[in-house]
Amino acid sequence: MSKELEPLADPGLPEHIHRKADTDPIAAKRAERQVAVLFSLSAFGTLLFIYSYFFIKEDQFIFIPIMGSTNAQQLGIGMGMAMSLLFIGFGAVHWAKTLMPDQEVIAYRHEMRSDDSDRGEFVKAAKEGAEIAGLGRRPLIKRSLAAAAGLAGLPAILLLRDLGPLPGNALNETNWKTGTRLVTDPGDRPIKASDLEVGGVAQVMPALPTGKKRTLEDIAKDAVLLIRLRPAEFQLDPERLSWTHEGIIAFSKICSHMGCAVALYEQTTKHLLCPCHQSTFDVTRAAKVIFGPAARPLPQLAITVDADGYLIAKQPFTEAVGPSFWERKS
Repeated sequence: MSKELEPLADPGLPEHIHRKADTDPIAAKRAERQVAVLFSLSAFGTLLFIYSYFFIKEDQFIFIPIMGSTNAQQLGIGMGMAMSLLFIGFGAVHWAKTLMPDQEVIAYRHEMRSDDSDRGEFVKAAKEGAEIAGLGRRPLIKRSLAAAAGLAGLPAILLLRDLGPLPGNALNETNWKTGTRLVTDPGDRPIKASDLEVGGVAQVMPALPTGKKRTLEDIAKDAVLLIRLRPAEFQLDPERLSWTHEGIIAFSKICSHMGCAVALYEQTTKHLLCPCHQSTFDVTRAAKVIFGPAARPLPQLAITVDADGYLIAKQPFTEAVGPSFWERKS
């Protein structure tokens, strides 16, 4: 005798559960205010970005317990852009999850190009959907979304300003002068040849006159890497060899390709590597390019020592630092 089969469970979708905002006008109003607050925070973030970009000085720093001394302009720009994009996204998601239509529908596949009547129906359905979404009935969301979306594009437009004008002669002018002492970065402590062992690397900056503050533009152009080798390891012509001191050679840290910081040194191969696009420079041959897209060696800074034994610049850079561009002759 065969065993009677039990009926199969319903394979369909589970029963639809309505959201609180669908049935409670107070909850819907509360959700609308929450969405408006999120869009307003996005607009505030964009305004913070604009204010930081134009009105906070590049060399202004603030102290934050967790982060320490922080550049106020960069902090404001970063926080403003993050808030602008983050909260407009949060607002859109919260709006969709709490207030937009929640019906479950089935969409059947049709031919790629619908006939004119179907296209007309689509336009009608789109208009009805916009009405159901509540833009017409929720002016608070409409106004706050318009403000957030309208302002959100401004940071990208403002940042395009930094793509020009061309640097002209600006990359030929640094704070490295004849007799300028090399100081540690950070710390601004004068450095002697004995402070750097064979195989050692140090980042240095030029000592600035008393009372002058180092700006972001100074940091971007003045950074120099010191590397100490054994003098016999160099493959330099007599002039470039005279720019070294007791095996210490100095190069601009700014990559000659796109201006990234050349921050990796392979002691075994004596190679400097730019992490952005893998341009590789041979320290023993005056930072000659041996791999990657860089078109020229890193500029070398001639160094010597003063009467007190501190390392100083023998002369300014003889060529422009930083990336190449189409108006540069070399």
